[in-house]
Amino acid sequence: MITLGKSGREKRCRPESLLVYGFLALIALGAVLLALPVSARDGRSIGVFDSLFTATSAVCVTGLVAVDTGTAFSLFGQAVLLMLIQVGGLGFMVFATMIMVMLGRRISLKGRMLIRESMNGATLSDLSVLTRLYLLLALAIELIGTSILSLRFVPLYGWKHGLWMALFHAVSAFCNAGFDLFGRFSSLTAFSGDPLVLLTVAGLIVCGGLGFSVILETLRCREGFRSLSLHTRIVLMLTAILLAAGTAFFLLAEGANEATLAERGTGERVLNAFFQSVTLRTAGFNSFDLSRLRDGSKLLSTLFMFIGASPASTGGGVKTTTAAALFFLILNVIRGESEVRIARRRLSDDTVRRALAVITLFLSVQVLGALTLSFIEDGRFSLADIWFETASAMGTVGVSAIGTPNLSPAGRAVLLPMMFLGRVGPLTLALALSGRQNRIRSASKYPEERIMIG
Repeated sequence: MITLGKSGREKRCRPESLLVYGFLALIALGAVLLALPVSARDGRSIGVFDSLFTATSAVCVTGLVAVDTGTAFSLFGQAVLLMLIQVGGLGFMVFATMIMVMLGRRISLKGRMLIRESMNGATLSDLSVLTRLYLLLALAIELIGTSILSLRFVPLYGWKHGLWMALFHAVSAFCNAGFDLFGRFSSLTAFSGDPLVLLTVAGLIVCGGLGFSVILETLRCREGFRSLSLHTRIVLMLTAILLAAGTAFFLLAEGANEATLAERGTGERVLNAFFQSVTLRTAGFNSFDLSRLRDGSKLLSTLFMFIGASPASTGGGVKTTTAAALFFLILNVIRGESEVRIARRRLSDDTVRRALAVITLFLSVQVLGALTLSFIEDGRFSLADIWFETASAMGTVGVSAIGTPNLSPAGRAVLLPMMFLGRVGPLTLALALSGRQNRIRSASKYPEERIMIG
């Protein structure tokens, strides 16, 4: 608990609350800037609601859009979007910390707790150093991505516009945002046969979704995979499994679908299946028309969206480690074991409770959102498409099988809180609003009694 004195009284302010308010403030600022006529290509404001929706999607690095990003916004509007994506993806506390460091300001205990919360860190030591490393590493990866993408975009669009396109899409990919500037809601469909573009974007998405601590520990590792921490091993292994399983699934499920993969050559089918397995977990780009996916593919895609990226990353979802904790809990219950163990390590009861709480809250909000959206749209879209859309919003993925602008204003309004909750995390927001600390405060214990389960 952090205690701040104000007007002779003490106000309690916790890190979770300030993180939520910080994201809300950033969304509000972005909505105001995007609503300005100077942000629109034709000089006319896109409107308050569309500006709010776009700002929320950008800050929450979702990628769902109410207007065509490539044709609706001027260079100024696109630059505002890029700023919102970068700050929202890396975390506003990272940038606030860097500003304080450059001004020579000392980072207070409250500031350290905020940084730890936003980066999902375990300790309060050396956070300013880690923050600098985090920012420098992120910028380095984005610049590498920009350099590679410019090899394709500069010849197509010229030096100035080509470099801007390369930078924008490199940042959008690393931050797992999925915004594009190609126009007509086309995303990367024009590059479905281009390995340089698709593999570069996929690599940026994976790097952004691994999490800073995982990347840093992997780069520093000199003694092999087994020397890595359990967290890093789980993230790397589950990421590899999901990518391989997703690629195999799309090859099998869509290989005979003439509207998606069937008309392509073998190499192009594998490339696009791999790309979808990467982007459908959290990024929001697509290399073919997702409305042509079979319903089974859409439903399984929502599972990838539900799992999402990894903790302290730029991606969304319940996170890979949360899914792993649930899997091993179920496995150990089946085995009759009393503890949740992974690779000769025991997970604490608090970790398991948090994993169950995150999954339950996440799924509950998504179900509620899907039901609400289905009632509002009243049969205009299939239930599979509605579930796909809400999973995309809640998982901050940004893909759409129906075209988000085709939803009614009330339907898009349903997606707004889902994108926000998906970014800040259901458990973080619940803790921020409940006024309770993230620990068990009562030392007393009630009598134990059993109930029937199953």
